[in-house]
Amino acid sequence: MPSFHNGAVEIAYLDEGEGDPIILVHGFASSKNVNWVYPTWVSELRKNGRRVIALDNRGHGESAKLYEPTQYSIPTMARDVLALMDHLAIPQADMMGYSMGGRMTAWLSLNEPQRLRSAILGGIGIGGLIEGTGPGESVAKALEAPSLDDVTDPVGRTFRAFADQTRSDRRALAACLRGTRDLMTKEEAARIDVPVLIAVGSTDDVAGSASALGAIIPGSEVLDIPNRDHMRAVGDKVYKTGVLDFLSRRG
Repeated sequence: MPSFHNGAVEIAYLDEGEGDPIILVHGFASSKNVNWVYPTWVSELRKNGRRVIALDNRGHGESAKLYEPTQYSIPTMARDVLALMDHLAIPQADMMGYSMGGRMTAWLSLNEPQRLRSAILGGIGIGGLIEGTGPGESVAKALEAPSLDDVTDPVGRTFRAFADQTRSDRRALAACLRGTRDLMTKEEAARIDVPVLIAVGSTDDVAGSASALGAIIPGSEVLDIPNRDHMRAVGDKVYKTGVLDFLSRRG
């Protein structure tokens, strides 16, 4: 798997297919494989004539593991994505982020709009981006617990089980969670002016309301993924169809 360095931090990535580039940014405790390869996003996008780039965020997958929360702010992690674009000489691309990756994509939409042709915010509504309803300290403590049996918090149990399943570095994930608490204000979200699609499962109680976020970001489109929670929306057919339609209308 190819990798590059952003400063001292090694970042693993994949780069497959030909055509207009789309960059995929995975969610917390996930990886490029778990979020995008295994649910067939990479193959679907390639079939639709896209060059697909996906990275393992710092602390995740095959990228470097860091243990200080200060090394994981949303702007810092978003700049890893920019560094990858620079490494591959990609001046502008469509970008799809899921959950934490959606927060990174929203930050780039606001602060580096010239680099994004469009932004797809998956698994991130008003709660996760603005109100701070995403996973918090209880999840960090769940990741640090001796075993899943020691975790009683239901959200903590979900993320701990996921981290165990993906054989993640749980200490790095706890540092990441504590470091990525940056939120966006309503006023900042209202200044995003790239084309935006917000896609959230209808039973996702982690992301918060997609329509409420859509009411803030000018001109954004909202895609409800029926009967899917935060974890199960990722590979859903409605999500894929909606994203492909959105991308096709970008030209």
